[in-house]
Amino acid sequence: MIKAISFDLDGVYFTSDSFSNFKQTFGVSNFNDSYMFQFKKGELTENQFWDLTRQEFNLSLSNQQIFELILSSYQVNQNVVDTVKKVRELGIKTCICTNNFPTRINALNHKFNFLSDFDVQVFSYQIGAIKPDPKIFQALIGKSGCQPSEIIFADDKQENVDSAKSLGINAFLYTSFDAFISELRKLGVQI
Repeated sequence: MIKAISFDLDGVYFTSDSFSNFKQTFGVSNFNDSYMFQFKKGELTENQFWDLTRQEFNLSLSNQQIFELILSSYQVNQNVVDTVKKVRELGIKTCICTNNFPTRINALNHKFNFLSDFDVQVFSYQIGAIKPDPKIFQALIGKSGCQPSEIIFADDKQENVDSAKSLGINAFLYTSFDAFISELRKLGVQI
């Protein structure tokens, strides 16, 4: 029996073009992968990351201006938002398991108050591990209080799906909203 469903944020809960919109508005095509990796893992503070990014790209934006750019760039996928609420009404725990960074989470929660829709929240920067590292999925299992076989995890990256599956979590690739709903139904979620 399914007791928890984990939703990814970028490309699932938030529209797939949201981060691209942010990068375009920010004026950067790609962030330094090394810095971003450290930031998402909680190894760099918010100020450290944005200071390094400002230096690298010769930018003068303040942290508050960056926060506002995030606010203006992101939109929710309303179908997924509605599904999260329906899942909760069914008595199934709603979870987030995401590689993310505090600036984005705080800005988006400020705009959408989305964290209140999730019973379990697993952020890479709090765990110190990034998907597909099994450590982040072990945290999801522990925080949910469920057995792996009672959890559904969908993600838009196959390596993350494979890692979750290796721990016994019901995992599948998120390709579209309709396919997502179809997979939930196959796993017994009557939505």
